[in-house]
Amino acid sequence: MKRIWMYIREYKKECVLAPLFKMLEATFELFVPLVVSGIIDNGIGNNDKDYIIKMCLLLIGLAVIGLVCSITAQYFSAKAAVGCATGMRHHLFKHIQSLSFTEMDTIGASTLVTRMTSDINQVQNGVNLVLRLFLRSPFIVFGAMIMAFTIDYKAALVFVAAIPVLALIVFGIMLSTRPMYKNVQAGLDKILGITRENLTGVRVIRAFNMEDEEIGRFKEANQNLNKLQKFVGKISGLMNPLTYVVVNISIIALIWIGAVRVNLGTLSQGQVVALYNYMSQILVELIKLANLVISIAKALACAGRIDTVFQVQSGMEYGRIKAAYGFDDNTPAVEFKNVSLKYSGGGDNTLTDISFSVMPGETVGVIGGTGSGKTSLVSLIPRFYDVTGGEVLINGINVKEYTEDSLKKKVAVVMQKAMLFKGTIRDNMKWGDADASDEDILEALRVSQSLEFVEKKQGKLDAFIDQQGKNLSGGQKQRLNIARALVRKPDILILDDSASALDYATDAALRNAISNLNPAPTLFIVSQRAASLMHADKIIVLDDGEMVGIGTHEELLAGCEVYQEIYNSQFKQD
Repeated sequence: MKRIWMYIREYKKECVLAPLFKMLEATFELFVPLVVSGIIDNGIGNNDKDYIIKMCLLLIGLAVIGLVCSITAQYFSAKAAVGCATGMRHHLFKHIQSLSFTEMDTIGASTLVTRMTSDINQVQNGVNLVLRLFLRSPFIVFGAMIMAFTIDYKAALVFVAAIPVLALIVFGIMLSTRPMYKNVQAGLDKILGITRENLTGVRVIRAFNMEDEEIGRFKEANQNLNKLQKFVGKISGLMNPLTYVVVNISIIALIWIGAVRVNLGTLSQGQVVALYNYMSQILVELIKLANLVISIAKALACAGRIDTVFQVQSGMEYGRIKAAYGFDDNTPAVEFKNVSLKYSGGGDNTLTDISFSVMPGETVGVIGGTGSGKTSLVSLIPRFYDVTGGEVLINGINVKEYTEDSLKKKVAVVMQKAMLFKGTIRDNMKWGDADASDEDILEALRVSQSLEFVEKKQGKLDAFIDQQGKNLSGGQKQRLNIARALVRKPDILILDDSASALDYATDAALRNAISNLNPAPTLFIVSQRAASLMHADKIIVLDDGEMVGIGTHEELLAGCEVYQEIYNSQFKQD
């Protein structure tokens, strides 16, 4: 509730005006039974047509005024609800962007998507309904009871008996269903996770003929969610029949008491009809209140789930040192000192006791078998993850001491998976540097071996790229990703197996063009191909998270068994 209040308080005016106009509408509505009573007793009873016409016009006037008040209240409540949801969604997205890879891995992408969409929509609906009905419905219920007392206090005792029973039913169901709705949203998270996984890995699923297994897994999760929703729905569904039973019993008692008192001459027929109308108003409002209670239970459950994400704080605290462009030639550009890494929730170390140093401008290859820790190693340089032992130094300073902006500007990373965003080529290139000129972009495209195919496209830099670069080949996407990193002109460039889709000639031309840059960046190349690393100044060989060799191609070929195996598996021996 505190989380919702943080955003709704920016719309204090709307939060006051929406219920106020609803209360005005309710006030006019409470006068309707009295007008109807007057028509029956005075108009019809005395055969006074002028009085009937006058009262009917009054009813129309009350209806028009009530409609205007209702529309006005709806406008203010919608403005407040949508504004609250917009602010919450904006800050949640901003908060998610501030989390490190560790927290993102722990929470899960599917969970975050559900929080951003479904959960916030539930909160929005809850806020909208609360502003419109939370005061109006109780006001009608108690107002109808008070108006009944003004007509006949003995008949109104039926209202006094019915309302506490109805309140017990409504709030009892609300309290019992609230934790269940949290479980329903958790089940929705699981469904979304399976769906996202299947859509992302559809090619792999089809390649291994696993469609039936995945359909079964989805069906099982969907059925579990279905059962849970049915169970919660059954409990929530008790609301209407139970309230109907109580209200209809009250109406029967009211008509019976009214009939007796009409015979005694203490009540008129119009007053009995008015009492009946007030009881009917209570019934209608309680149905609305029942739906409101269900929506509030959902909204509070979703707000609690959203708040759990806000409570997760990034474990990374950045320093205050601003990295200067360039390096001191006498200080290693990158240095690992007894570095170890264990992922959150993981068992054994992913990296163990890694130590090496790289001088400015050097090219370093990182090679090893699948799962040996290559990506984990280079992810420590831009500080995607924090080391669990030892330290990583850039230009002699621990990466934890740099400010976030200066560290990200100093180090550019090209990930394993080529990721492009919907927009023009120029838009994508400016992710590297928002102030980059067309000349800077063209130079980066030339170095990355992308200029040839970009110039053939209609519009060239203004050529449109579909989401995730679906209208490009794998090699074109990889080269544009490399160009985007080069636009930044980083001191350290990390290519994390980002040239796997390139042929050997293009790969060699790319490496040669990067090495000829002035100044040349300190280059880390992660690759499975020994041919891509043979000309590196030094090659780091990893095996099961441990560094089993470091040196030039010739040195490793002579003295590192793991490197020999990799090389011999890729090249025919004489």
